[in-house]
Amino acid sequence: MTWRCYSEYPFCVRRAPNIESGDGGGSAANAVAEHLRRQIDLGRLPSGARLVERSVARDLGVSHIPVREALARLEDEGLIERLPRRGARVAALTARSLEETSSLRSLLERFVVERVQERWEPEAHARLSTIVDEMERASQLGDVDRVLEQDLCFHEELWRLADHALLLDVAGQLRGRVNRFFRLAAASLPPEDLIAHARSHRSILAVIATGSCADAGAAMEEHIAIAARRIVEAGLVIDEPIHAAP
Repeated sequence: MTWRCYSEYPFCVRRAPNIESGDGGGSAANAVAEHLRRQIDLGRLPSGARLVERSVARDLGVSHIPVREALARLEDEGLIERLPRRGARVAALTARSLEETSSLRSLLERFVVERVQERWEPEAHARLSTIVDEMERASQLGDVDRVLEQDLCFHEELWRLADHALLLDVAGQLRGRVNRFFRLAAASLPPEDLIAHARSHRSILAVIATGSCADAGAAMEEHIAIAARRIVEAGLVIDEPIHAAP
């Protein structure tokens, strides 16, 4: 099983681990977790969707053991919740979790752009500009999934350019929550706003290229705040977690 960022550019192309062989630097549980994360990221497994171990194992052609391990991992990441005697389901986005995710993103992304500016090179600008080009094309076609893929690629490329190994470890731990934030923000946009959202990355890139840390940090914070507000206005946040019916 493979998937790609919707781009022909090699720095933005990824392949998921092969579930059957458990390759890609990890076990079958890693591959199952990656697959389920991706389905949640893209909205193919929406909030409240049930995840039954046996069904997931059958669909992916693996035993229930790696599925159980994968679900435990996703629970630790806050992407799913376990229900006594009812299996698991995709966790709902609460007002608190949105606030915590967006505020932490603002803090980390400001640090990231400062690091990137210290290491800025023409090649970095070219790579990021290519991603934005693809995002803008996708937005004009109304392709939300493709916009999301390129949005993730843009921010992940910034984190890579920051050249901070510990930061990347932290990003890995936050990945599920942050990717969900990206997806909900993009999915809530009408066509004309989807185009404006894609173009906003061009503005962020321009500010980063100026070398002003204050301006770049402020632009990134505003970008994240707008996305969080859009999620709330679209009615995608609940006040309390969903509880299982008795």
